[in-house]
Amino acid sequence: MSKAWYVYIIESSDQRLYTGITIDMARRWTEHLGLVSTKVFKGAKFFRGRKPANLVYLSQFDNRSLASKQESAIKKLTREQKLRLIGSSENRIEELSISLALGNFD
Repeated sequence: MSKAWYVYIIESSDQRLYTGITIDMARRWTEHLGLVSTKVFKGAKFFRGRKPANLVYLSQFDNRSLASKQESAIKKLTREQKLRLIGSSENRIEELSISLALGNFD
């Protein structure tokens, strides 16, 4: 069975929005925080000089291709459009966060 891919939006400490994809949200969050136990910063360059504050959007895809297409589409949106997406029914953050916390990796 293939791993699920997640598209996410993080609100930073200065209220900017960062969009990315991953197969492991917990690991990626830790990398963005800079808490990885290596000498090399593994988070996005975006988070140098600012910190991730909140995970505000999460959606799941069956493969990397679909996730990458969604990530690209989101990155083209204006801030206002992203905020609408965050508030929409497409945002599966509550149910996916619960699934990830319980270890239910479909």
